[in-house]
Amino acid sequence: MHGFSYKQGSLHCEDVDLNELAATYGTPLYVYSGGTIIDHFRRLDEALSGVAHEIAYAVKANSNLSVLRLLAAQGAGFDIVSGGELFRVLKAGGNPAHCTFAGVGKTRAEITYALQQGIYSFNVESEEELRYLNQVAGELGVVAPAAVRVNPNIDAKTHKYISTGKSENKFGVDFEAIPDLYERASLDLPNINLRGLQMHIGSQLTSIAPFIEAVEKVTPLVRQLKQRHGIEFWSIGGGIGIVYQDSLESGAAAWWQDRPAGDQPLTIERYGMELVPRLKDLGLKILLEPGRYIVGNAGVLLTRCLYEKKGLAKTFKIVDAGMNDLIRPALYEGHHDIVPLIQPATDARVVVDVVGPICESGDFFCQGRALPDFQPGDCVALMSAGAYGFAMASNYNSRPLPAEVLVEGGTSRLVRRRQDLDALIEGEA
Repeated sequence: MHGFSYKQGSLHCEDVDLNELAATYGTPLYVYSGGTIIDHFRRLDEALSGVAHEIAYAVKANSNLSVLRLLAAQGAGFDIVSGGELFRVLKAGGNPAHCTFAGVGKTRAEITYALQQGIYSFNVESEEELRYLNQVAGELGVVAPAAVRVNPNIDAKTHKYISTGKSENKFGVDFEAIPDLYERASLDLPNINLRGLQMHIGSQLTSIAPFIEAVEKVTPLVRQLKQRHGIEFWSIGGGIGIVYQDSLESGAAAWWQDRPAGDQPLTIERYGMELVPRLKDLGLKILLEPGRYIVGNAGVLLTRCLYEKKGLAKTFKIVDAGMNDLIRPALYEGHHDIVPLIQPATDARVVVDVVGPICESGDFFCQGRALPDFQPGDCVALMSAGAYGFAMASNYNSRPLPAEVLVEGGTSRLVRRRQDLDALIEGEA
């Protein structure tokens, strides 16, 4: 469950009043619940307790140093997709020997940096990349640990921008090509140690069925690679979905929107119950790469209403956060509940568009949604904004990046100060 609830009529993050944080640090403002992050990590760890495993947090979801340090203290590994993310993990106290490096376009500089730091494995996305990794490792006089990412051609039935496991996606190597690739690599690439296999079929999956389908399809291949090449781990990826609708009432215990008819709600307990029996007899370490599940419901974006604009066709609530602060609604048509910080006295609703100040028609957080009638000067929270919120923020329209606050119990800490105008142009000539 997440740490956001109304107490004495005011929305709180754990034991801290969000109105006080908005007054202290201004808006837009990201606020994260440390207790929620730890709870989600521990619940997932417990759900997989029946099999040797490691949870490698997907840094791309939320890369704030304090979030990373919180997870490192819990014993998390890290799934990185750039040299910059590896740098962040190291600064936060993470262990490079528990880092896996994914992504289709690793550069020479990134490969060199990761090899020098001693990461656990490169998750390789193509034969060409594997050969290039062998070349760079050879020039450095080292052997590069690697796992090829298999594309199992599984339709995860998620948004097309976050589907990664189908044959038309840019990720991974075709399922049928994997055995021959491992054979060629074992013969031709002396500076590669193929120590595992990796897969990831997509993000924000709200049904257990695609996970089961992928595991069952790839398991015979994993057994073959273990017998033939002695692989030691299988990374089954991430993708576990979260609640975006009715998130304040539902917490993060279950999610059910858009699941197939007759399928039971996917909980983390059911995820473990279904997958652990299918994995435990392989004799391999199972890696998991969750991001959104760990931090998504642990964060909110606070924003203040500036104006109300009533037209012939629509009523607009104009707020001080924009698509540069939270791009998911514009990019993915992503839903975020919008909740007043002062608990409404009645159930009355008005149908409005909540929009930001960016000069784009796509700069909206909702359209035609029935919401409490908050007024100019009031603050609202965009819920479930802990994943792919600040991490995807930009300076579009020359808007400074927002501040970030981490809450633990009754204590709050500023973990990123608001960007000022001088920092906005730093490095320019």
